[in-house]
Parts: sequence; structure tokens; C-alpha cells
Amino acid sequence: MTRWRQRGDIWELEPAALERGTLEFIGGSYLAASPQLSYRRLLEALAALGWRVRAWSYVPGFDHQDQANHAWRRFRQLRGVDQASLRLGHSLGCKLHLLAPDGGRGSKSLVCLSFNNFSAERSVPLLAELGQQFNFRSEFSPSPEETLKQVARNYRQPRNLLVRFNRDQIDQSKRLLGVLQSRPGDASQLQELPGDHLAPASAGLRQNLLGKWADDPTRQQALDRIARSIDDWDCEGKKAIG
Repeated sequence: MTRWRQRGDIWELEPAALERGTLEFIGGSYLAASPQLSYRRLLEALAALGWRVRAWSYVPGFDHQDQANHAWRRFRQLRGVDQASLRLGHSLGCKLHLLAPDGGRGSKSLVCLSFNNFSAERSVPLLAELGQQFNFRSEFSPSPEETLKQVARNYRQPRNLLVRFNRDQIDQSKRLLGVLQSRPGDASQLQELPGDHLAPASAGLRQNLLGKWADDPTRQQALDRIARSIDDWDCEGKKAIG
């Protein structure tokens, strides 16, 4: 496997043998600025299965639609207009993929890990305190409710895998599943795996600083399980289509 390489705000990892296609990844808040570190083990496990990985690096803001548009444009520039990809998101990254301006048409499927769609005040508790003190209200755009309405109205990809982890206290995958399944021809599925909200995040940063002895083998096994679940689901979809 070749090393990670940076292409502007995209981190790319080429597999030793490209057998599965291209995977476009958007991470969650506070982890997304350095996806090649924060999600290193999961993304490298997917590359080991034959996926070309492209991960968008960004700092979360309040205008999620603008960030969704930017991520979509950057991925599209690299893949070309006719190459379909598997889209993968974690937490906020799921929302940004769902808000892509093509409504999911340029992808062959979407995998959402730990979908989260809370308000700004709940996601960033300090905002609630500042809002009361200075008499203002800050909210993400689109808001949580408007996000789900846009998904119901504009999102056209029928194949979606929602993965929730059994100790995740802030997962909202079931609510998203209800919205997706209300659409005609939907083929979305929900899968539950062991772990918490940070299950997809890796020990890559810790290992870089402290060496391999700092990595927990069971953590790597859990990340490998997530990668295999994603890959197996994609393979099952291909067999169904074929």
C-alpha cells in the first residue's frame, strides 16, 4: 500500500490493487481536520480491501449546505463526471453527504456511521450559554428539521447503509432511516455494531506519537470489523444488481 498523499484539502490513499472502486469519506466534528490521522486505521483497513480512499479535510462551520457543496465539488473534480463512488460519512459527515447538490445521484451508495443531526446549541454547548448572555441564537444551516425535510425532498440515492453503535448515546440513525424509507423505491438498511460514537475513529495519532505499543489490538479488530461490514454490504449490493 502506498503512503497517504495530500491533494489540497483531499487526503488520498491508493490500495496495492484497486479492486473495489473509490470511496469518498467525510468525517465528523473535531476529527475531520486531519482525517488521515483521526480515521487512519479504518480508512487503511478499507484500502487493504481494495478501495481507493479520498478523505476531505475541513473545519466544521455553521453553514453545512455550503460545506456540503464544497466537498461535493472537490470529490467530483478528482473522480470525473462519470465515475460513481461509494460515499462514507461519520457523524456530521453523513449530513454533508446527504446534502450533496446532486442528491446522491453521482454515487452508487452511501454508508452513514453514527448519523448525528443535533442543533448547534446541543452540539456546541457553549453557544447556549453565550446566546442567553448576549441575546442571540446561532443555528446550523440547514437546521436539523430542515435537513430531514431536504433529505425527503431532494435525496435520490436508494441504497444507504446506516450503521449505529450499541453504546452511542447521540446516534440518530433510526430517525434518518424513517425518512429514507418513506421515499418510493428505497432500499436503505440499518445495521448495529458494538462500540460508541467514536468507534470509527482510530488510534493513528496516538500511535504516531508513542509507537506501536500504544495501539490496542482489540481497537484495531473493531475497526477491521467496521471496514468488513462496509465492504460486505457493498458486495451484496453488487450481487443483487447483477
